[in-house]
Parts: sequence; C-alpha cells; structure tokens
Amino acid sequence: MTDFVWPTILILNAVLVLLVGVLVLWKLHKDKKSGYPTNDERTIKIREKAAMGTYWISLVFMISLLLFIIFGKEFLALPELDAGWAIIAVMLVFGFSNALLSWYYSRKGDL
Repeated sequence: MTDFVWPTILILNAVLVLLVGVLVLWKLHKDKKSGYPTNDERTIKIREKAAMGTYWISLVFMISLLLFIIFGKEFLALPELDAGWAIIAVMLVFGFSNALLSWYYSRKGDL
C-alpha cells in the first residue's frame, strides 16, 4: 500500500463522482420518459423536513464537538482532535442523518 499515491486516489474519486452523476442523470431521464413526476408535493415536503432535521442534528453535533474539543483539552487533558477527523465526522453525521430522516419521512404515512 505504500506505492498508492494521492493522484491515484484523486483519479478514482473523480471517476466515482462522474459515475454517480451519470447514474443520477440516467435515472432522471428514465423516470421522465416513463411519465413519473420527478418532484411531487410529497417528495418536496419530505426533502424539506429531512433537510431541516439534518441541519439541526448537524448543528447540535458541531456545537457538542466544539465543546468537547475545548473542554477536553483545557480541563480533562485529552489529546487534541485532528481537524481532518472532525470534518469527516461532521460529514458522516450530515449524510447519515439526511438519509435516515428521508427514509423515515418517506415511510411515514401522513406528514
């Protein structure tokens, strides 16, 4: 694994982003061709509620992470948290909370 360099990772990342983009565009085209609406009222409401819930969950997580870093370093003598890991944690919380809330609201009968 020592010869696995950053340019290779960046190229793989770009390929994955392009692949996901092509798949999303293909699905949108297929749905449009078959007559399904891409955005109906219920879908828009689900996305809005999931986005708002994700915002608040992520905000609370970031504030708690900030307080943990400040108080952990100053009062509890914990080691400092690397910024990269903090950003990864925030992105994971943001993504998973949005996915779970979207799934929950889509399964819920009445919004």
